[in-house]
Amino acid sequence: MALPIRGYDKEALRDQFRAANPFPFIAIDGFLEEDFAREVAAAYPNFEDARRMGDEFSAVNEKLKVQVTDMEIFPAPVARLSEAIAAPEFLADLEYITGIPRLLADPALRGGGMHLTNTSGRLDVHVDFNYIEEEALHRRLNILIYLNPEWSPDWGGSIELWDSRVEHCGQSFLPALNRCVIFETSATSFHGVTAVTSPPEVLRRSFAAYYYTREAPAEWSGESHSTVFKARPDEWFRGAVVMPMERLVHRARSLRGKLRDSLRARP
Repeated sequence: MALPIRGYDKEALRDQFRAANPFPFIAIDGFLEEDFAREVAAAYPNFEDARRMGDEFSAVNEKLKVQVTDMEIFPAPVARLSEAIAAPEFLADLEYITGIPRLLADPALRGGGMHLTNTSGRLDVHVDFNYIEEEALHRRLNILIYLNPEWSPDWGGSIELWDSRVEHCGQSFLPALNRCVIFETSATSFHGVTAVTSPPEVLRRSFAAYYYTREAPAEWSGESHSTVFKARPDEWFRGAVVMPMERLVHRARSLRGKLRDSLRARP
């Protein structure tokens, strides 16, 4: 079966990726066949059903967002989309466009899958985790496909790409239907989503996946890290007070869990 992905100019995308600022990325409008994009969007669950299907985030840095990664419960159009962007022929195109050889898709969709964000939801600026230790896989690329047939600029929800110091936003894209953004995952690929202010009945919907290599990127320091959040320049209180408090709470919970597990392990 042919992939439901429209044709694209690999040479032009390769040039765009190499010249992009603030870090390597490409943006493709009309990425999927138009009817298929609408079919995928229509197949997404509502927020309450998504909560039952997946995991909800309610932290300071990421809230009112649900992520569904279990491909066994994807609606058929969503499953077909997931398969298409993991297909060998698409991976080969990505390798050519990005110059990253031997890319691997993640069948577990860790951190990916169906993403649904409710009004008042947000995702702060961050860089993603860079390594899956148990499988020795280096995270190299993010792909985000937006599935919102109607989206007003007044509703926020834009994906922003920031410079390495998180001082300047280099690119911003509304999550419009059938827009695809692919970017390199690195220690400086800071990105985030502006606060969602859509009407209560309008969810921000996207599909995400990540690509890996067994080989480390040339700039890898040898250290793995989890997601690293930073405040925007106009978020002084958030960066100086709210985010540090969130980190302290997270560390306290982690230590409490380790202590509890240690006590249970005692004979």
